[in-house]
Amino acid sequence: MNHESSRQLNPLRTMPNLLTIARICMAPFLVSAVLEGKFVTGFVLFMAAGITDALDGMLARVLKQRTILGQYLDPVADKLLLSTLFLVLTHMNLIPIRVTALVFGRDLGILVVAAILYSAAGRRDFKPSVFGKANTLAQITAVASVLLYQMDRLAWVESLKDWSLYATIALTIASGLHYAWLITRRTPTPMANSASGGGTAA
Repeated sequence: MNHESSRQLNPLRTMPNLLTIARICMAPFLVSAVLEGKFVTGFVLFMAAGITDALDGMLARVLKQRTILGQYLDPVADKLLLSTLFLVLTHMNLIPIRVTALVFGRDLGILVVAAILYSAAGRRDFKPSVFGKANTLAQITAVASVLLYQMDRLAWVESLKDWSLYATIALTIASGLHYAWLITRRTPTPMANSASGGGTAA
C-alpha cells in the first residue's frame, strides 16, 4: 500500500520538482538584480539556481521521485533562466548579439522540429546529447563569468569569459547539427511508411 501510494504522489509535492519550481521563481529576482547593476546579488542568485539544478537531479535519483512533470519542467527551467539572462546581458551590451541570436536560433529550431514531430508521429523522447550538455555547461560558464567580470575585472576572469563565449558559439553549432542528424536517423522514411502502409492494406 505504501509503495503504491508513493507512486501516486503528487508530482508538484516532490522535493526535486519543488527545487525546480524554486529555480523558476528565482528568475525575476535574478533579472531584476542584473538590470539594476547589483551583480554581486545576481551572481549569488545564479549560483543558488545552479545548486538547485544539481540537487533536483540527484534527489530525483536518490529518492526515486522521477516524474514525467519533472522531466519536462527541469529543462524548461534551465532554458528560461539561461535564455532570459542571455537577453538581459545582451541588452546591457555585456554579451555579443551574435552569440544570443545563435543560441536562440538553435533552441527555436529544435522546438519547432520537436513540435512538428510530436504532431506528426506522437511523442518522441530525445535524450540530451553530449554536445547539448556541453553547450549548456558553456552557457552557464559564460553567464557566470560575465557576471563575475562585472564584480572584479581580473585577467583570468576575462579570459574565462571570452573562452566560454567562444565555446558557446562552437557547441551551439555542433549540438544543433548533432540534433539534426539524430532527427534524420530517428524519423521514419517515406518509403518505409509507404511499404508498411501497403502491407497493411494488402
